[in-house]
Amino acid sequence: MEARATPEVAVDIILRDGSTLRLRPPRRDDADAVLAFFASLSDRSRYLRFHGVRAVDSALVTHIVETERAGRGALIGLLGDRVVGLAEYALLEEGRRAEVAFAVADELQGRGVGTRLLEQLAVLAGANGVREFVAEVLAENAAMLHVFRDAGYDVARTLRDQEVEVSFAIDATPAFVRRVAERDHVAVTASLRPFFAPGSVAVVGASPRRGSIGGELFRNILTADFRGAAYPVNRSGVSVAGVHAYTSLHEIPERADLAVICVPGELVLDAARDALDAGTRALCVISAGFAETGAEGAARQDELLALVRSYGARLVGPNCLGIAVPSLGLNATFARQGLPDGRIGFSSQSGALGLALLEKAEERGLGFSSFVSIGNKADVSSNDLLEWWEDDDATGAILLYLESFGNPRKFAQLARRVARRKAIVALKAGGSSAGAKAASSHTAALAGSDTAVDAVLENAGVLRARNLEELVDLAVLLSSQPLPHGRGVAILTNAGGLGILCADACDAAGLTLPALAEDTVTRLAAAVPAESSLANPVDVLGSATAATYAHALPLLLQDPSVDAVIVLFVPPVVAGADEVAAAIDEAVRVAATSKPVLAVVLSAEGTPAVLRDADARVAAFPYPESAARALGLAVRRYEWLERESDEEVDEPAGDAAAARVVVERARAVDQDAGLDAAATRALLTAYGLPVVEQRVAGSVDEAVAAAAELGFPVVVKTAAAGAHKTETGGVAVDLKTEDAVRAAAAAMPAPLLVQQMISGGVELLAGVVQDPVFGPLVAFGPGGVLAELIGDLAFRVAPLSAQEAEHLVHSGRAGRLVGGFRGAPPADAGALAELLRALGRLASDLPEVSELDLNPVIARPDSCVAVDARVRVRRAQQRPRLKTW
Repeated sequence: MEARATPEVAVDIILRDGSTLRLRPPRRDDADAVLAFFASLSDRSRYLRFHGVRAVDSALVTHIVETERAGRGALIGLLGDRVVGLAEYALLEEGRRAEVAFAVADELQGRGVGTRLLEQLAVLAGANGVREFVAEVLAENAAMLHVFRDAGYDVARTLRDQEVEVSFAIDATPAFVRRVAERDHVAVTASLRPFFAPGSVAVVGASPRRGSIGGELFRNILTADFRGAAYPVNRSGVSVAGVHAYTSLHEIPERADLAVICVPGELVLDAARDALDAGTRALCVISAGFAETGAEGAARQDELLALVRSYGARLVGPNCLGIAVPSLGLNATFARQGLPDGRIGFSSQSGALGLALLEKAEERGLGFSSFVSIGNKADVSSNDLLEWWEDDDATGAILLYLESFGNPRKFAQLARRVARRKAIVALKAGGSSAGAKAASSHTAALAGSDTAVDAVLENAGVLRARNLEELVDLAVLLSSQPLPHGRGVAILTNAGGLGILCADACDAAGLTLPALAEDTVTRLAAAVPAESSLANPVDVLGSATAATYAHALPLLLQDPSVDAVIVLFVPPVVAGADEVAAAIDEAVRVAATSKPVLAVVLSAEGTPAVLRDADARVAAFPYPESAARALGLAVRRYEWLERESDEEVDEPAGDAAAARVVVERARAVDQDAGLDAAATRALLTAYGLPVVEQRVAGSVDEAVAAAAELGFPVVVKTAAAGAHKTETGGVAVDLKTEDAVRAAAAAMPAPLLVQQMISGGVELLAGVVQDPVFGPLVAFGPGGVLAELIGDLAFRVAPLSAQEAEHLVHSGRAGRLVGGFRGAPPADAGALAELLRALGRLASDLPEVSELDLNPVIARPDSCVAVDARVRVRRAQQRPRLKTW
C-alpha cells in the first residue's frame, strides 16, 4: 500500500469527468477569495454547509486562512485564482479526533470534488496526528452523506433530531485504497479520451514552410487520412497543404478536442493559454526548451503545468514526438511514415527511440493501437497510459520505454493489475551509472537503481527487455502467439549446427528440450527423410522440403511434453525460403494449436513476407538466440499469471510505535547512525523478528557471566554498531568453556555481545534498503561470510503479501538452499516467509531505517533465527509529488 504524500504546498487531484483541480492550504492573502467563494454559493448550499445559523463573515474566513493555528487545518481547491472548493478540520478535545466540513462550488457539485477534498484533508490531518474524523450533517444533506458513504472509509452514523453524526477512522485501509484506485481509474480514463479519440485536432505552429516541425506534423495528419477535422494554426493565417489556416483557436468553427503545439519554447505558454481559453482540454506540446534544459526550462515547465491545471486540463509532453492512433488515421507526430494498425499500445519517454522502434514495425509485422511520446512527462505519464490501455479493447499488449519513474509505487500497483489482463514489456534505460547519468540529463528525472527496477518489474509481472532488439522480439511474440504453458521446447531444423545453437540459447533462457514421446518419434520417422535425427532437436537434413516441414511440425505440436516449437530453416538447393515459410504458416493454421510457434528463416532476402504479415500464425525472428530469449521471457509471464493472485497485504503483528521510539532516540543523537546492539534488538523484536538470545557485556567478567547464564557453547562478538565482525576479527564462535570465553572477550574491545551458539541449518541473508526512487525494498539471498561473493540477492518492493514472500523464499540460489541442497533437509520456508513479511512492514512503516541486514539468518527445518544484525537510520527522504493519482 502506497504511502500518501502530505499536501503541505500543493497537490493536484483528478475528478470523475477527467478534469483536474489544484489543492493547497489557504494563506492569509486568500481571505478575499475564500469569502467570495462562500458568497458565490447558493442559499441552499450555504444552508446545508452551515446548518442555517453560521454567518459567513471575515471572522469565519480568518479561522480558515490562518492555518498556523494549533488544532486546525484546511485545503482550498483552485481553478486559476478562483476558489471552488474548501475543506477544513478542527481538533476536538480528545486530540486524535477532529471535526470535518467541506463545501463545493455549485457548478462543480456531483463531479467528485468533495470526495477528493476529503481524501486529501485526511492526509493532512493524519500527518498531524489525527486518527478519526467526525461530522455533523443535516439529515437532508444527501450529497454530503453520499460523499462520506462512498469515500471508502468504514463510516458509523448516528441520527440525532435533524442531524446525522458521522464518524470514521481515516487510516488508509485496503478497502479505502481500492476505492481510491477505482476513482482514479475512471477519472484518468475520462481525462485521456480527447487524446485517443479526438473528433478534431488543431496544430498550433503549423507553418506552410516544408521541413518545419509543425508543418510536417500537420501534413502527416492529412496523409494518414484522419477521420476527424484537422485545423492548422499559425501567426499569419496562411493555408497549409491547401487547408485554410487560423491565427487562433478562437477562430476555428468548432472547439478543438486536441491541440498539438509546435511553436518555439518561449511561445508555448501563450499558445497553450489561447487553446485553453478556446475550450480545449487536451494539449500535446511537441516543443523543447523545458526541464530537459536546466533550471530556467524547469521553471517554464512548472508554469506550463500550473496553467494547464488552472483550466482543469491534461498535458502530454513537453519535448515529445507526439501521439498516433492508427485506427483513427491520426498521426500527430513528426515521424516520416504512419504506424500500421494493430494491437500494441506503445509509450516512449524518448522520441528518438520511439522513431527507431516504429521504423522496425513494418519490417517485423508489428501493428499498433496507439503510440504516445511522453517526453518530459510533466503531466501524462506511463501510469496514466496504463489506466487507458487497461480498458482499451483495441490494445492487446503494452510496450514501455522508460528513462525514469515519476511515481514508481503507483506504477507497480497499476502494472500488477493491468498485467493480469494484458502483457506489459518495459525497456528501462539508465541501468549503468553512465546510463543513469545520461537519463537524468536527458529527461531531468531522477533515475533509480537497476536492482530496484528489476524488483519493481518482477513484482508487477512486467517483462523487462534489456535492449531494443529484445523489446521488438517480445512485441512480435506476445502480439501474435499464445503463451507457452511450460518450459518444454521442440526444435525443428534442416541444419544440425543451427539446431545446436538454438538448443544452447534455450538452455540459457531457462528452457528445456524434453525427449519426444515414443508415438511422436514413430510418426516422425514415417514423415521425414530416413537419415533424419529424431532426437530433440529434430534435424530433417538439408534435403528437407516444404512438405517435410508441413508433415513434421504438427506432430511436434501434438507431443504432450512440448509447450512450444522453434522452427529453423536455411535454404538449401532443393527448397526455397518462401515456400517453406508458407508451409510452416499453413501447418500451424491447420493444427489450430494453442502452443506458440516461432520461426527463424535465414535467407539473403530476409524474413519471407508471409511470416511478416499481420495475420501470420507464426512469430518470425532473425536468429535462433533472439527466438529463445523471447520465448523464455514469455514462459515467465505464464508462470507469473499462474501464481495465485494475492493483492492484499495484511498487517503482520508488530509494535510500530515502540519501533519508532527506538529510531527517534537514535536520530536524536545522530541523524545518520548505526544502531547499537540493544537498540537493534529492540527494533527487531518490536516486529516479531526472530533473533538469537544474547546479552550485552561491558567487560570480560560480564561476558563470562553472560555465557554461563545462556549456557555453553556460545558466540562472543563485538557490539560495535555497523561492524563487519568477521573482517575485523570481532567474532569467536563455538566457545565451550569459561576460559575460552575469557580469552575471546579479552581480545576484543568492549562492549561485547554474548549469544547462544546456533548450529545446523543453512545460512541466509535477509535485509532492507530504502531506494531513493522506489522506496523500501526487501532483500533475500545466500548468507554468511560469502554472501557478497556468492551474490544472487533477490529484491521485492515492500510491503510483501504472503504469496510474494513465499515466492521470494523459493527464488534463485537461496531457494535451492531452502529446498534442501545436496541432500540437506529442507528449511522452514513458512518461517522465512513470515520473517520477510515482517521486514517489509518494518521498512514501510519506518522509512528512516535506511539499511538493515540480518546476516546470517540460520534456517533450520523447524524455525529460523537471525544471529547477526546491522541497522542504519537516517532522515527519510520524501520526494514531493504534485499528482495524487
